[in-house]
Amino acid sequence: MSAQVQFKGRVYLLPLIAILLSIASCAANNRNIKHVSLVGAGASFPAPLYERWLSDYNQQNPDVEINYQAIGSSAGVQQLIEGTVDFAASDVGITNEQAAKIKRGVIALPITAGSIVLAYNLTPAARQSPQVNAPNGLKLSRQVYVDIFLGKITNWNHPKIAAANPGVSLPNLPIQVVHRTDGSGTTSVLTQHLSAISPEWKSKVGAGKAIAWRVGIGGKGNEGVTALIQQIPGAIGYVEYVYAKQNKLPMAALENKSGNYITPTPESVAQTLETVKLPANNLIAFITDPTGAQSYPIVTYTWFLTYHQYPNRVKAQVLKNFLDWAVIEGQKSSLELGYIPLSKKVVLQVQSAVEKIGK
Repeated sequence: MSAQVQFKGRVYLLPLIAILLSIASCAANNRNIKHVSLVGAGASFPAPLYERWLSDYNQQNPDVEINYQAIGSSAGVQQLIEGTVDFAASDVGITNEQAAKIKRGVIALPITAGSIVLAYNLTPAARQSPQVNAPNGLKLSRQVYVDIFLGKITNWNHPKIAAANPGVSLPNLPIQVVHRTDGSGTTSVLTQHLSAISPEWKSKVGAGKAIAWRVGIGGKGNEGVTALIQQIPGAIGYVEYVYAKQNKLPMAALENKSGNYITPTPESVAQTLETVKLPANNLIAFITDPTGAQSYPIVTYTWFLTYHQYPNRVKAQVLKNFLDWAVIEGQKSSLELGYIPLSKKVVLQVQSAVEKIGK
């Protein structure tokens, strides 16, 4: 079989099979352009929120599939450097040295914020003494929680813990510190804070995404630390607020720079964020020891890292569309899950930075 095709007044006979193959090829190309898949990896801190966002966005945009693996900030940044992902996420942004290794350039976008809490497990003692779980969480002074991580305070009925918690019957139970084993932005934020408030911590241990812990056992990711806290009587560890909230773990009220004991809440975290000014050049900033009277002391943004240039323009546009959605529509689910929505000022800064993707 053949078909007639007229070109410049002449009639040509083309095999019908060739026409059908051409049509099929065009249809396949259209499908490839229409359906886009993106892959990202990195911090576990924002993973519950990303999971919600990616599900909601896919429902509204079924031809866009975005997958995210919570493998830790360090591993996510490394995959971005190696070019094996389309985007990454990090609770500490990205350093100048790391950015210099990415030939396609990198853009860091603060996408949400939250708090790092000290969650603990005194459940066995709670059955013996209902008062052990204070209404707003046990109070831990700055010196006490530094000394716990240094291994200097090893029992829950230590006099220094008791002094901040009058009327609370503390158990005679060993303290078991739980920390991260993977390279973690959550660890970096916590240890930057500990270094800021304790010269001893700064000189003996220091800050970083992976450090040499003096005491304790390790778990992978926020989810791994959370699971160990749940399993071990006497455990205390640091996790992102959402993980403690979802698993109903008690969280300590921490002493801030003003001397007040502050429970992690959306309000106390938002007060801390109000003091953070993001530089225009890279939108990365930290506050290691906030001064506000009602500020919760361990708070951070978490950053969405994209390339500046994408060989695939369709992927670049799809990513920009998603990010524009995330900083407006996506913020509505932040508070529900325990994260802090971006301020209007930060949203404008992020939108301006998103426009630079692919340009």
